[in-house]
Amino acid sequence: MLSHLSIRDIVLIERLDIDFSAGLSVLTGETGAGKSILLDSLSLALGARGDAGLVRHGADQGQVTAVFDVSMGHPARELLRENAIEDEGDVILRRVQNADGRTRVFINDQPASVALMRQVGRVLVEIHGQHDERALVDTAAHRELLDAFGGHGGLAQSVRAAWREWRKAEQELQRHRARVEAAAREADFLRASVEELAKLDPQPGEEEQLAEERAAMMRAEKTAADIADAQEVLGGQQSPIPTLASLLRRLQRKADEVPGLLDDIIQSLDEALLSLDGAQSAVDAAMRATEFDPQRLEQAEERLFALRAAARKHNVMVDDLPALRDRMDNDLADLDAGEERLGALEQETVERRAAYDRLAAELSSARKTTAETLAETVMAELPALKLERARFIVQIGSNADEPLAEGIDTVEFWVQTNPGTRPGPMMKVASGGELSRFLLALKVALADRGSAPTLVFDEIDTGVGGAVADAIGQRLARLASRIQVLSVTHAPQVAARANTHYLIAKAGSQEQVTTRIRVMEPQERQEEIARMLAGATVTEEARAAATRLLQENV
Repeated sequence: MLSHLSIRDIVLIERLDIDFSAGLSVLTGETGAGKSILLDSLSLALGARGDAGLVRHGADQGQVTAVFDVSMGHPARELLRENAIEDEGDVILRRVQNADGRTRVFINDQPASVALMRQVGRVLVEIHGQHDERALVDTAAHRELLDAFGGHGGLAQSVRAAWREWRKAEQELQRHRARVEAAAREADFLRASVEELAKLDPQPGEEEQLAEERAAMMRAEKTAADIADAQEVLGGQQSPIPTLASLLRRLQRKADEVPGLLDDIIQSLDEALLSLDGAQSAVDAAMRATEFDPQRLEQAEERLFALRAAARKHNVMVDDLPALRDRMDNDLADLDAGEERLGALEQETVERRAAYDRLAAELSSARKTTAETLAETVMAELPALKLERARFIVQIGSNADEPLAEGIDTVEFWVQTNPGTRPGPMMKVASGGELSRFLLALKVALADRGSAPTLVFDEIDTGVGGAVADAIGQRLARLASRIQVLSVTHAPQVAARANTHYLIAKAGSQEQVTTRIRVMEPQERQEEIARMLAGATVTEEARAAATRLLQENV
C-alpha cells in the first residue's frame, strides 16, 4: 500500500509530506483547493508524462516521492529484480521534474527509466475517475480481471506455457524445413562436389609437400646441366687428363737422364692428375645424385594444379579441401536425415498445438462460466448505485484459428444503460457518472482479486447524492476492508465512512498561495462534513446531520 507521499515544489505545493494508512482514506476540500494537484503529483511518481508546467513558479525543479509497503512476493518486486534494482524494504519511487522539461527517475534510489517506473506504478496503484479509467481502457485488462475473478491463474499460466512450447516447436520446424529445402536445392551440386573431392582425395598438408618436391626436382634439373658440363670437361673428348697423363709418362722416362731436374714437375703433374681424377669421381657422383624421374615431376605438377583448381572452384584454401569434403558429405547425410527429422518435428508441432488447443479450450470454457458469475455479481451491485435498469455484460469472443499466449478469447466489458438501448463497450456507452459507478460495482465484485494494492477514486460520486452517494460510500468501505482505498470526494456520505480523513486547503497571501493537507481530528472532521452538507454557510442542522452520519458509520 501507499504509506507515504512527499511533494516538493509542484504547482501550488511548496512542501508536503503525507502518511497514509490502510483502509479507506478520503480527501476533501473546497473546489480549487488542490486535490487535482495532489493526484497529478502521485501520477508523476507512478510514471505519468512529465511536464515543465508542473514545477512551482520560481523553483528550478519539483520532486515527488511515493513510498510503498508491499509484500515480498508482489509483482513490483519481481519487476525490480528483473531490472537489477534492490528490492529489500519499501519500494520507493522518486521523480524529479526540472523546469526546463527534463525529468529524472529513481527507484529505491537507483536511476531508472520512466517506462520501468510506469510498469512498477501500474501494479502498485490504480487511479480511477470519471475520465481516467486507465485500468479498463485496454481490453486485455478485462481478460485479466475475468481470470482473476475466476481464479484461472494456474490454468492461464499453463496455456501460456503450452503456447510457448508450441511456438518454439513451430519455429524450429520452420527453421529446419528451410534448411532441408536449401539443402535439397543444392543436393545435385553437393553430390557432384563430394564425388569430385572423393576422387581427388586431398590430404592435409599435401600442397606444401608437393610444392617442395616439385621445387627440389626443378632445382635438380637446373643443377644437372652444370654438372654435365663439368663431366664433359673432365671426361669428354676435350678432357686434359689423357694429355697430362701422356706428358707425365714421357717426363718420368726422361727423369733418370737428368737427375733432380724433373722431380718437382713430375710430382706436381702426378698430384694434378690425382685431383682431376677425384674431381671426375665427384662429378659422376653428383650427376647420379641429381638424377630424377621427369614423369614424377609431371605427376607432381599435375596433382598440384588439380588441388589448386579445386580450391579456386570452391573458394577455399587447398588445405581446407579435406574439411570441405567432410562438411559436404555431412550435409548430404543431413539432407537424408533431415527428411526424417522434418517428419519428427512436424509431428511434435502437431502434438504441441493439440496440447495448447486442449488447454485453451478448457480455459475458454471456464471463462464463459465465470463471465456469467461475474456479470451476476456486478449486476447485484447496480440497483443501489441507481443503475437498476442497466445491464453489465461480459462479452467473450473465441477464435481457435487465432491462438494467443493468453488463449483463444477476447474479453470486453459491455453495458446496456437502459432497456431498449443497444449494448456496447462500457468505455464507449456509459456516461462519465455511469462509468464510475459501473467501475465501482466491478471493483467490489472483484474485491482484492486482479487489483493493485492501492485504489484511488477521483470524484466518482460527482453528480449523485443521497442514497446513491451512501451506496458508493458503503462499497468503498467494503473494498477498503481488503485493500487500501483513497477517495477524493464531495459526498459527505462517503467522507463519513473513512478511516482517515484528510483536508486539502489553500493557505498564504495574495502574492503566494500554497496547498496544504492535514489529517483531521474528530471535531474538525464533523465540521468539514457539515460544510459538505450545507455549503458555504454551516448551520446547526448541518452539524447535527454530520454527527448522525459519523455515528452511523462508527
